[in-house]
Amino acid sequence: MRLGVDDTDSPQGGCTTWVLTEIVRAAGALGFDVLGEPRLVRLNPNVPWKTRGNAALSVRLGHGEGSPTTVGEIDGRPVRSFRRGRELSDAEVDRLLHVAWDVVRSASPSAPGTDPALVLCRRPLAPSTYWQAVREVVPVTRVLRELRRRGATYRLRSGRRGLVGAAAAVAWPGRRRTWELLAYRQRSRVGTPRLVDPESVLDAERAEPSLVLCHDPRTRRLLVAPHTRCPILFGLRATDPGGALRALARIRSEPIERWMLFRTNQGTGDHLVRRTVAGLAAHRSAVVRGSVDGPAERRPGGHVSFPLRDDAGDRLTCVAFEPTKTLPAVARALVPEDRLEVWGSRGRAGVLHLEGIRVLAVADRRRWRAPTCGKCGGTTRSLGAGRGWRCPRCRGRFPLEAGRRVVVAHAPALGSYHPTPSARRHLAPLAV
Repeated sequence: MRLGVDDTDSPQGGCTTWVLTEIVRAAGALGFDVLGEPRLVRLNPNVPWKTRGNAALSVRLGHGEGSPTTVGEIDGRPVRSFRRGRELSDAEVDRLLHVAWDVVRSASPSAPGTDPALVLCRRPLAPSTYWQAVREVVPVTRVLRELRRRGATYRLRSGRRGLVGAAAAVAWPGRRRTWELLAYRQRSRVGTPRLVDPESVLDAERAEPSLVLCHDPRTRRLLVAPHTRCPILFGLRATDPGGALRALARIRSEPIERWMLFRTNQGTGDHLVRRTVAGLAAHRSAVVRGSVDGPAERRPGGHVSFPLRDDAGDRLTCVAFEPTKTLPAVARALVPEDRLEVWGSRGRAGVLHLEGIRVLAVADRRRWRAPTCGKCGGTTRSLGAGRGWRCPRCRGRFPLEAGRRVVVAHAPALGSYHPTPSARRHLAPLAV
């Protein structure tokens, strides 16, 4: 039985990942096992009504068969995961639905705009449900049609918006993936400063090469611990699940109340679609290829913008924001006719907020410098593009080659540039 949940948090508190651990705990008390890994699925980062990282959660539950692996610990007992198992009976599904919905309702804050939703289905949902939710703004009616077609059951507390994320988390194919191990605080400590030893995080990162985005060497920020009022103590992101599990034992911190390993779509770039400028609608992300079409402009706050013209001739303003650190430096070095591939997101305005830049080719940054007149020693002037030089004093003429080619600006090296780790989005690709 596939279970999805979304929209159980708000800017004032709550945590959907913690809600899923509570559902797993309650399901375990009913005698149900985790099949596969719990999933943490990030969705379209541009929707205007998201809360924080726009994550939805899912898990498959049944009666496990074969040898299990440990994917978490709750109440001091390991959470076992099985690669395969038997499906739940109809009576068991009814019990699961009742218990899981009680968990969702009790754990979700009663805040405006919080629309918790729970989805249960035996049959897999169409992967297109996920791809639409990570790349577009999806009407709830479209998701409802898919749920009814697949015979799914769902529960809502108020609005229907959370249904999109809950269904998308169930529909995620999960093939392109990373992992995140989340450790949770004791309830009595929520709201107090987190105690996580930075040196132990750096030691774990050095010992486990599969760990990613644990700290930002440029800003010296520790990235494993959130800064919001939520029950998460720290999260270890990795390209290999074993690395995250081994690193957990190396972290020195305040007491861990529970932990869970999630398969995630973080770092996959699933939100990005190759588009033209004309095809980039509001609240979408895109990869756009084109040429720089004018000089870069420095904006207040250290941000830098430049115009890009795609191969169809349409123009788009790209903005590199100062917190990304690396991207404004690249943008400042661009000149017209530099060839780029850029990726990022568009809000309501027709501006691309850059998440990365790939420099494909650079324009010639050399310029002709006027020669000195060999007859009278005066400074010559250009006769026009490619036409040579003339001395205004003695009227002497000289070929273009009499001048010198000098570099007037340094070009960025060819290749890809990503934001500094602390400014990366959850879905931003680890490599492009």
